[in-house]
Amino acid sequence: MSVMPEINPKLDLVLERVVDVKPELVWRAWTEPEHVMKWFTPKPWETVECEIDLRPGGLFRTTMRSPEGEVQPASNGCFLEVVPNRRLVFTDALGPGYRPNDSSFMTAYVLLEPEGAGTKYTAIAVHSNEEQRQQHEEMGFYQGWGTALDQLVEYAKTL
Repeated sequence: MSVMPEINPKLDLVLERVVDVKPELVWRAWTEPEHVMKWFTPKPWETVECEIDLRPGGLFRTTMRSPEGEVQPASNGCFLEVVPNRRLVFTDALGPGYRPNDSSFMTAYVLLEPEGAGTKYTAIAVHSNEEQRQQHEEMGFYQGWGTALDQLVEYAKTL
Protein backbone atom coordinates (compact mmCIF):
# COMPACT_ATOMS: atom_id res chain seq x y z
CA MET A 1 0.00 0.00 0.00
CA SER A 2 1.44 3.35 -1.05
CA VAL A 3 1.78 6.03 1.57
CA MET A 4 1.91 9.71 0.69
CA PRO A 5 3.33 12.26 3.05
CA GLU A 6 1.08 15.10 3.97
CA ILE A 7 3.02 18.01 2.51
CA ASN A 8 4.32 20.30 5.23
CA PRO A 9 5.73 23.51 3.69
CA LYS A 10 7.99 23.96 6.73
CA LEU A 11 9.66 20.58 6.15
CA ASP A 12 9.13 19.59 2.52
CA LEU A 13 10.14 20.80 -0.93
CA VAL A 14 8.05 19.95 -4.00
CA LEU A 15 8.88 20.14 -7.70
CA GLU A 16 5.97 19.42 -10.03
CA ARG A 17 6.00 19.63 -13.79
CA VAL A 18 4.46 18.02 -16.87
CA VAL A 19 7.19 16.72 -19.18
CA ASP A 20 6.90 15.51 -22.76
CA VAL A 21 8.19 11.97 -22.30
CA LYS A 22 6.20 8.90 -21.27
CA PRO A 23 6.36 7.60 -17.68
CA GLU A 24 8.10 4.42 -18.87
CA LEU A 25 11.05 6.44 -20.22
CA VAL A 26 11.27 8.61 -17.10
CA TRP A 27 11.24 5.37 -15.07
CA ARG A 28 14.09 3.86 -17.07
CA ALA A 29 16.11 7.06 -16.68
CA TRP A 30 15.61 6.91 -12.89
CA THR A 31 16.14 3.17 -12.35
CA GLU A 32 18.95 1.99 -14.63
CA PRO A 33 22.43 3.05 -13.45
CA GLU A 34 23.84 3.65 -16.93
CA HIS A 35 20.99 6.11 -17.55
CA VAL A 36 21.10 7.80 -14.11
CA MET A 37 24.76 8.65 -14.71
CA LYS A 38 23.82 10.65 -17.84
CA TRP A 39 21.43 13.16 -16.23
CA PHE A 40 21.29 12.90 -12.40
CA THR A 41 23.72 15.69 -11.49
CA PRO A 42 23.22 19.21 -12.84
CA LYS A 43 26.03 20.07 -15.27
CA PRO A 44 28.88 20.84 -15.00
CA TRP A 45 28.87 18.29 -12.13
CA GLU A 46 28.92 14.62 -13.12
CA THR A 47 27.59 11.41 -11.63
CA VAL A 48 30.63 9.13 -11.85
CA GLU A 49 29.22 6.04 -10.12
CA CYS A 50 25.73 4.68 -9.61
CA GLU A 51 24.55 1.44 -8.10
CA ILE A 52 20.91 0.41 -7.95
CA ASP A 53 19.30 -2.65 -6.41
CA LEU A 54 15.73 -1.85 -7.46
CA ARG A 55 13.62 -3.37 -4.69
CA PRO A 56 12.38 -2.24 -1.30
CA GLY A 57 15.40 -2.41 0.99
CA GLY A 58 17.74 -2.27 -2.01
CA LEU A 59 20.68 0.08 -2.45
CA PHE A 60 20.56 3.45 -4.21
CA ARG A 61 24.10 4.86 -4.34
CA THR A 62 25.57 7.70 -6.34
CA THR A 63 28.97 9.38 -6.41
CA MET A 64 29.38 12.84 -7.93
CA ARG A 65 32.35 14.85 -9.16
CA SER A 66 32.65 18.64 -9.25
CA PRO A 67 33.93 20.54 -12.29
CA GLU A 68 37.23 20.94 -10.40
CA GLY A 69 37.53 17.17 -10.07
CA GLU A 70 36.58 16.90 -6.39
CA VAL A 71 34.71 13.67 -5.72
CA GLN A 72 31.77 13.91 -3.34
CA PRO A 73 31.55 10.81 -1.14
CA ALA A 74 28.96 8.29 -2.22
CA SER A 75 25.49 8.68 -0.80
CA ASN A 76 24.18 5.28 0.24
CA GLY A 77 20.43 5.18 0.40
CA CYS A 78 17.70 2.62 0.49
CA PHE A 79 14.60 2.19 -1.64
CA LEU A 80 11.44 2.16 0.44
CA GLU A 81 8.92 1.68 -2.35
CA VAL A 82 9.21 0.67 -5.99
CA VAL A 83 6.10 0.76 -8.18
CA PRO A 84 7.24 0.39 -11.81
CA ASN A 85 6.55 3.41 -14.00
CA ARG A 86 4.65 5.20 -11.20
CA ARG A 87 6.45 5.62 -7.90
CA LEU A 88 9.95 5.53 -6.47
CA VAL A 89 10.62 6.32 -2.81
CA PHE A 90 14.10 6.34 -1.32
CA THR A 91 15.89 7.69 1.72
CA ASP A 92 19.39 8.33 2.98
CA ALA A 93 18.20 7.63 6.54
CA LEU A 94 18.57 3.93 5.79
CA GLY A 95 21.10 1.90 3.87
CA PRO A 96 20.63 -1.43 2.12
CA GLY A 97 18.53 -3.92 4.04
CA TYR A 98 16.90 -1.05 5.97
CA ARG A 99 20.04 -0.63 8.11
CA PRO A 100 20.06 2.81 9.79
CA ASN A 101 22.68 5.23 8.47
CA ASP A 102 24.62 7.46 10.87
CA SER A 103 22.91 10.56 9.56
CA SER A 104 20.10 11.47 7.23
CA PHE A 105 19.12 14.41 5.11
CA MET A 106 15.90 13.49 3.32
CA THR A 107 13.46 11.00 1.95
CA ALA A 108 12.51 11.50 -1.70
CA TYR A 109 9.31 10.62 -3.53
CA VAL A 110 9.35 10.54 -7.33
CA LEU A 111 5.80 10.22 -8.63
CA LEU A 112 4.92 9.64 -12.28
CA GLU A 113 1.44 9.94 -13.76
CA PRO A 114 0.54 9.66 -17.44
CA GLU A 115 -0.61 13.02 -18.78
CA GLY A 116 -1.49 13.14 -22.46
CA ALA A 117 1.58 11.93 -24.37
CA GLY A 118 3.80 12.87 -21.41
CA THR A 119 4.17 12.58 -17.67
CA LYS A 120 3.10 14.57 -14.67
CA TYR A 121 6.35 14.43 -12.68
CA THR A 122 6.31 15.20 -8.96
CA ALA A 123 9.42 15.11 -6.79
CA ILE A 124 9.02 15.62 -3.06
CA ALA A 125 11.96 15.99 -0.69
CA VAL A 126 10.85 15.33 2.90
CA HIS A 127 13.09 16.57 5.72
CA SER A 128 13.04 15.87 9.45
CA ASN A 129 13.42 19.50 10.52
CA GLU A 130 13.11 23.06 9.21
CA GLU A 131 16.88 23.59 9.21
CA GLN A 132 17.47 20.71 6.78
CA ARG A 133 14.66 21.89 4.53
CA GLN A 134 16.09 25.41 4.54
CA GLN A 135 19.59 24.08 3.84
CA HIS A 136 18.30 22.00 0.93
CA GLU A 137 16.43 24.97 -0.54
CA GLU A 138 19.51 27.19 -0.15
CA MET A 139 21.66 24.48 -1.80
CA GLY A 140 19.46 25.04 -4.85
CA PHE A 141 16.75 22.38 -4.64
CA TYR A 142 14.46 24.03 -7.18
CA GLN A 143 17.18 24.99 -9.64
CA GLY A 144 19.18 21.76 -9.15
CA TRP A 145 16.28 19.31 -9.29
CA GLY A 146 14.70 21.35 -12.10
CA THR A 147 17.91 21.31 -14.14
CA ALA A 148 18.36 17.59 -13.49
CA LEU A 149 14.77 17.02 -14.68
CA ASP A 150 15.48 19.00 -17.85
CA GLN A 151 18.56 16.82 -18.40
CA LEU A 152 16.51 13.67 -17.72
CA VAL A 153 13.87 14.69 -20.28
CA GLU A 154 16.49 15.50 -22.92
CA TYR A 155 18.26 12.20 -22.28
CA ALA A 156 15.05 10.11 -22.06
CA LYS A 157 14.09 11.26 -25.55
CA THR A 158 17.13 9.36 -26.84
CA LEU A 159 16.08 6.05 -25.26
